Amino acid sequence: MQKNICRYLLFVILGTALYALTVVLFLLPADLATGGTTGIALALRHIVPISMSGFVLVFNLVMLAAGWLILGKTFALTTVLSSLTYPLALSFFQRIFDGVVLTDNPLLCTVYTGLGIGASLAIVIRQGASTGGMDIPPLVLQKLYNIPVSVSLYVFDCMILLLQALFLPAESVLYGIINVLIYSLTLDHLLVAGTSKTEVRVVSEHHDEIRQAILHQMDRGVTLYHARGGYSKADTEIVASVVSNRELPQLEQLIHDIDPYAFMVVSKVTEVSGRGFTLNKKYR
Repeated sequence: MQKNICRYLLFVILGTALYALTVVLFLLPADLATGGTTGIALALRHIVPISMSGFVLVFNLVMLAAGWLILGKTFALTTVLSSLTYPLALSFFQRIFDGVVLTDNPLLCTVYTGLGIGASLAIVIRQGASTGGMDIPPLVLQKLYNIPVSVSLYVFDCMILLLQALFLPAESVLYGIINVLIYSLTLDHLLVAGTSKTEVRVVSEHHDEIRQAILHQMDRGVTLYHARGGYSKADTEIVASVVSNRELPQLEQLIHDIDPYAFMVVSKVTEVSGRGFTLNKKYR
């Protein structure tokens, strides 16, 4: 239990620190537009002279209070660490890297901003936590009005980008849109990284031989589905197994060696959990 808590704290702090570092090293020097609480702070900075980290801290605390009241204490407790760590890390890195410019190329800044923000969000979300701030309003809207989180999140990001468009050159806003797309794609990819597998379903007259070969030669689990041929109307068994992506060529070769005419359907599986994958194997 204590080990899990330490892991949780470490990765949430690491993720939020990476987010802040990305903003300081790539987003701010290129004056890019972005979404979320950071985007609101960037827009307001053109209206009133505010401390970016100070605004983020106050805004996160307000959103945290709203989350506590509407979404419950458990949600707030999983969000409080990142809500406080991000503005503190932002202030720290702004002091450490004041005047540091790694590149003047806006495209490079856009790409690395998207990759850094996407990776940092994935680290935090995979721990079951939230980065707070503008992550909270979509969750509130979902609970109160059943509006999908993805829809309201994209709407808020678009509104924040449009707000910044009032103060930034059109080119910066266009780069900002690319940034949002990159970190969204990076986040989606990393959230399932390491958990995606491949499912193979086999229709063959030699289904029992294939079943035994997968069990004993590849040490992988097998599920049998009773089926009936659509043309022949003959009863048969479909052999289904989930393997790692690297094991797929070995499995295909194994099946073809037993039955060169076997019918196979190969599908990408987003996530797999259970014995043999997230739990240790249990032999009987």
